[in-house]
Amino acid sequence: MPGAIGVASELLADRDDERLDVFLARRQEGASRTEARRQIDEGLVRVEGSLERPGYRLRAGEMVVVSPRREAAPAAVEIELDVVHEDDDVIVLNKQAGLTVHPAPGERQTTLASALLERWPELGELGDALRPGLVHRLDRDTTGVLVIARTARALESLQRQFRERSVEKRYLAVVAGAPEPAEGVIDAPLARDAADPRRFAIVEPGQGRASQTGYRLVERFGDASLVECDLITGRTHQIRVHLAAVGNGIIGDALYGLARDAFGRQALHARSISFSHPAAGGQVRHEAPLPADFEELLARLREGELLFGDGGLGAGPGGPRQERRGGGRTRQRRAQRVR
Repeated sequence: MPGAIGVASELLADRDDERLDVFLARRQEGASRTEARRQIDEGLVRVEGSLERPGYRLRAGEMVVVSPRREAAPAAVEIELDVVHEDDDVIVLNKQAGLTVHPAPGERQTTLASALLERWPELGELGDALRPGLVHRLDRDTTGVLVIARTARALESLQRQFRERSVEKRYLAVVAGAPEPAEGVIDAPLARDAADPRRFAIVEPGQGRASQTGYRLVERFGDASLVECDLITGRTHQIRVHLAAVGNGIIGDALYGLARDAFGRQALHARSISFSHPAAGGQVRHEAPLPADFEELLARLREGELLFGDGGLGAGPGGPRQERRGGGRTRQRRAQRVR
């Protein structure tokens, strides 16, 4: 049976507007459409990291990952965890920088998933073996609040809430310059960058996945600012791509055009999350305090330090060192995409 044993498989969508279950039946040797739907219903299939329904319409270039049913869970490893909240149904962590949330297909590096299994072994019985109890993720160098389900009921409830976009997620980011206008919504579809599969890029409407990021200027500094972002949709690298596209790339985010020495990692922190409690009902909200390096960066900026001027961390001719792909076309997109 397809997907039963072995490592996870990555399948790149090669047609626009094809149903997910039809695509899986076509691309997996010996698979029927019924089996494809079963894989989807069991949470073994993710499109660009998100769970989708069998009738989800793919776009060419989207990555579909199919996990095997009996893949061995990652080895439990003891890693210090910052627990924000814990009850019988959910765990809320403040994830540290430099820690990948779960193994990539075919890779077994030490991840947060390993630490979860060490502290809560029962999570190994929930959902995908490589993502024990996990219902969402943060990038390796992004810090902040992360929710883990402890029961099958909680897992199903939280997965549904994420699919229905009823979970409220807010982030803080330090960016180059200051956004104009000071508050708005960046509405621009995203797809994998054809030139570099590690990256995502803004594409024309109808060609990528709908993506919206709300933002608000919180505090302005000399050549940078603190921005709060509301993640309306939850696409991979969404905030990083959207802010870079409007000319306000996140400090330290080398993948999307800003010099790494401006901070050492992207200055992005998942500040809070709000969702309906799977057992108790009612809305709950959890916050993760800023990490020490983020607080130190803000303190220096408040003292007047320039990140891109003379003597600043990212000093260099012409200010922030960005890649050419962020030039004039970026400003045109700003006018078209921000409301």
